Amino acid sequence: MIDAYHFPGLTLLITHYNRSRSLERLLTNFRNLNCHFDDIVVSDDGSKPEHVAYIKTLHSKFSFRLIETPKNRGLGNNINKGQDAVTTPYTVYIQEDFVPLAPFPPKLQEALQFMNERPDLDMVRFYAYFKYPYLTPVRNGFSKMRFSILYPGYKKFYAYSDHPHLRRSNFLEKFGRYPEGVNVEVSEYGMMMSFLKNKGKALFYDDHKSLLDQVNSSNEPSTFKRNFWRESNNALIAASRYLFRHLKFNYNYFKTKAR
Repeated sequence: MIDAYHFPGLTLLITHYNRSRSLERLLTNFRNLNCHFDDIVVSDDGSKPEHVAYIKTLHSKFSFRLIETPKNRGLGNNINKGQDAVTTPYTVYIQEDFVPLAPFPPKLQEALQFMNERPDLDMVRFYAYFKYPYLTPVRNGFSKMRFSILYPGYKKFYAYSDHPHLRRSNFLEKFGRYPEGVNVEVSEYGMMMSFLKNKGKALFYDDHKSLLDQVNSSNEPSTFKRNFWRESNNALIAASRYLFRHLKFNYNYFKTKAR
């Protein structure tokens, strides 16, 4: 029998857009892992009527609050209104296309312990496309993320990410609201810079692909597509991309004002 995991003071915040079956899969996996949250908030970004209708049928199987909007306003708005609905001290944020794996619940418990132990800690990250380059081991596979403008490379700037993470529910008060009316990348980028300029502190789980999977099926593919310039492995394009990001990130860091 799977151990029960109770997370007092924690809300599961899920952002959703046109992938109601993926949302059902996510909620089912959390139930199968015997996870119990104080609250579950599903923030929908103006999905098609058939997806909203299907989400509402899920209330017979799962307990959650659905936060709707009449039209699509982008991920920034969707996170903002979802976070506004949270009433617990902590929030674990996740998008609907992720699947929690068996090691995730005990690591989430450990992350909550870190947050309770350290009032200065703003977030704990569980997933990433690449390992953050500047880490100091803490314990149990978690490391402290270190940032200095003097560190080489541009990947040092990626201290914040929209990928699954645990954070204090007053996150928006300290770092500001997500930029709205812009695309996903611009919104995430704005929060990333604010997190750094306001001296955000975070932990990173070293084995960052072991706790969750990101799954996009043929029936519900990703709703976000990156452009060719971002994805190309051409050596000249990659070198140009590196130089551009290095200059852009440093410029925007100094341009961004602390709150």
